[in-house]
Amino acid sequence: MVAGPRELAFEDIATGELPVGAVRVRTLYSGISAGTELSQYRGTSPFMHRQWDVANRVFRDGEPSWSYPVRNLGYEEVGEIVETGSAVNRLRVGQRVFGTWGHRTGHVMSEADALDRLMPEGADPRIGIFSHIGAVALNGVHDAQIRIGDLVVVFGLGVPGQIAAQAARASGATVVGVDPVASRRELALKLGADRVLDPTAVSVSDTIKSETGGRGADVCIEVSGAATALAEAMRTVAYASRVVALGFFQGEARGLMLGEEFHHNRIEVISSQISGVAPAVSHRWSKLRLWQSAVRLQHEGRLSLMPLITDTVPFAEAPALFARLDKGDPAIMQSVLNFGDIS
Repeated sequence: MVAGPRELAFEDIATGELPVGAVRVRTLYSGISAGTELSQYRGTSPFMHRQWDVANRVFRDGEPSWSYPVRNLGYEEVGEIVETGSAVNRLRVGQRVFGTWGHRTGHVMSEADALDRLMPEGADPRIGIFSHIGAVALNGVHDAQIRIGDLVVVFGLGVPGQIAAQAARASGATVVGVDPVASRRELALKLGADRVLDPTAVSVSDTIKSETGGRGADVCIEVSGAATALAEAMRTVAYASRVVALGFFQGEARGLMLGEEFHHNRIEVISSQISGVAPAVSHRWSKLRLWQSAVRLQHEGRLSLMPLITDTVPFAEAPALFARLDKGDPAIMQSVLNFGDIS
């Protein structure tokens, strides 16, 4: 749990008796989200400063919705079934499941939930940690409404940006990745991006506009959560085209000149967030299907996400890993907690 700003702590949680229709899962690996989780770790999440009005879906002044200690840290887990309830007849000990249960040594889930989240037989269990962050990126690509042959520019090549770039290319787009970190640009090229640009060295907008006869990109996906990147995405996209804001913006988004390209070019800015799926496909897509697809597409080789894992440490070393992430170590992509033989 997060006991206070930048203060991680471990606590014991009683396991209790296993319900007859449930399974007990021992955690194998848990991925860390450097966006959402760091906002809780640092105390920058809007939920920790304002009150979320659930009924009206607006933030209001008042008592914050969240306060320390924060116990819901982590949402990228995979584990192995170690016990089944007496009424469970479709699962067995040893099968592996993915899900969202936080950085904990174990979890109890219903048979139905476990069946929906079974890992493919023989798959490396670590692909399971990408079920949620992969779904976030896939949701963004759905929101982008990419058409085969489109030119798509992805701003921000952290983990979700890398996944979005792969998914956009798999959808038939030519993909240009943008990031100031050389190692992230190189990784994107290795994993299938057609080109990469360094925004500190060139004007992304001028480059794309000059190469397309002034038209611009068909779609831009902003994944860094930086206002300057969102502003450049709006300058880069073609007239009356779409920018998907997939990144988690925190605090004020200074530097957005909304009276410029956004206004004069009729830019459509779409917020993509995993609490809901793309409205146009909500009758057939759900968060569960996105989670399942993120795992299946890796197992089938259509997405290559294992190379995104740069750091794997024992669960006991989580505080040190979070401290490195907090400092913005550019060498870290996907970090993973290994639960080893902890029971």
